[in-house]
Amino acid sequence: MSRDVTLIIGTKRFSSWSLRPWLAAKMAGLNVAETEIALRQPDTKASILTHSPSGKVPCLIHDGLVVWDSLAICEYLAETFPDAGLWPDDRAARAVARAVSCEMHSGFVALRNACSMDMCAHTPMTELADDLAADIRRISAIWDDCRARFGAGGPFLFGRFSVADAMFAPVVSRFTTYDLPLNDVGRAYCAAMWALAPMQDWKAASV
Repeated sequence: MSRDVTLIIGTKRFSSWSLRPWLAAKMAGLNVAETEIALRQPDTKASILTHSPSGKVPCLIHDGLVVWDSLAICEYLAETFPDAGLWPDDRAARAVARAVSCEMHSGFVALRNACSMDMCAHTPMTELADDLAADIRRISAIWDDCRARFGAGGPFLFGRFSVADAMFAPVVSRFTTYDLPLNDVGRAYCAAMWALAPMQDWKAASV
């Protein structure tokens, strides 16, 4: 099975959905070829449609197979390259990791709307709307719970890096961009995520 994959991604500064599977692929040690499509342009949709049937990024191309949607790509990578350990080994931890990944994938609308990802900005937010504050509390609760129950083996949500961390990577960037409130667990987790070389590489390429 080839370890060469192609990812069609959006502008790194803004594309939170592209960051997720890109980070998972990098952490899995795969050879990642990128096609970056500029977002927010008149021809963006047409350009993406030449690669992805959904007209959205990201999109994975591997051995002739096309997979779209961030979480679906991460699942495919975990299944295709099991040696990468992209899901926890323990059954209970794996179930919770999938649950929080799916919750991130489908939820937190207030956070997405109020705090869009912008890797180059620093715009502290001093007042939080009630729905945004609720999203932040829920994210903190997830991080607290995962670290307390499953995080003994390393600095990430389930000890070693997993798909769950890839799914929360854009949230880590949002907490930094907008100076959103963090407890000690959250601060340590965000620091561990930012310390990853691929996260630094993505940020450096976002300017």
